[in-house]
Amino acid sequence: MKFTPLKSLITFAFAGLLFFGTLWAAGAFWYDLPVAPGVRKILAVLLFIATLSLYFWGKGRLRWSALALPFFVVIWWFTLSPSNDRAWLPDVAETPWAEIDGDLVTLHNVRNFDYQSVDEFTPRWETRQVDLSELTGIDIAITYWGSEWMAHPITSFQFKNSPPVCFSIETRKEEGESYSSIGGFFRQYELIYIIADERDIVRVRTNYREGEDVYLYRLKISPEQARARFLEYITTLNGMKDQPRWYNAVTTNCTTSIRSQQVASTRRSWDWRILLNGKADEMLYENGAIQTADLPFAELKELSLINPAAQAAGSSGDFSSLIRASIPTIQQTNPQLK
Repeated sequence: MKFTPLKSLITFAFAGLLFFGTLWAAGAFWYDLPVAPGVRKILAVLLFIATLSLYFWGKGRLRWSALALPFFVVIWWFTLSPSNDRAWLPDVAETPWAEIDGDLVTLHNVRNFDYQSVDEFTPRWETRQVDLSELTGIDIAITYWGSEWMAHPITSFQFKNSPPVCFSIETRKEEGESYSSIGGFFRQYELIYIIADERDIVRVRTNYREGEDVYLYRLKISPEQARARFLEYITTLNGMKDQPRWYNAVTTNCTTSIRSQQVASTRRSWDWRILLNGKADEMLYENGAIQTADLPFAELKELSLINPAAQAAGSSGDFSSLIRASIPTIQQTNPQLK
């Protein structure tokens, strides 16, 4: 059979597509097949070998049947359903939800653990009520644990006469599970919106987890805009109470979920730093979305590191005020912290 350059290019592209499609299908078996871990890994390897063997060494229809294997895996994979009813790890054991009555919002299953170490804590799930008429603004904590390109955002809503309310969008892991960056591309984890006290969700990162740095910034946002953002979180997590969602490392993660829950007309333009979210604070700075006190970004970021203040504050009831006391951008909007 004579190959022209175009046919060669098409054949090469098709083979590459089949290879990566088969690799994805094998990954779906490896992580998501509902059988014993050892069995699903063997089946994943066999699927990969069988599909490529059929294509490269099969003849006629047998060769093209190689396409059917990853195709049927895709069909099966999309039948997998997320659930709120599994043997969850203690830190994600409860499903949060909220009731709205005018300006009053009652938050159920607010996490406020008392930590002795990362692995030793007293679980405490609370019911809290906040008044949206007292909502003043939003702070955002950006957490790094390794690469400067990857981070985790925590949104903290500020109220006049009640403690901040934090939302952290995370993987909901089962007992015995740990996070896998590759598994995050499959249906390994459900998504959860954690509602928490800052002394829990922030302090566990600054005071107990090793190697995590937390930077705190204040958004430039009106109380009316902050209210809209708060209700977006509430609408989403209430929906997830009845219709749970899968986590996905690209499409449905801790940062893309914040953007996707917003009304399309209010979203900022797409930016590559939404995916490589370790640069999210730089993006917010360039977009004029955070208070800067007219500081260059590098200086602002240095002054926004809260680990030392959080460690000094410990379990103080004034934890939220103490971690903000030396941040100039927050002092501008909270004179009482000066």
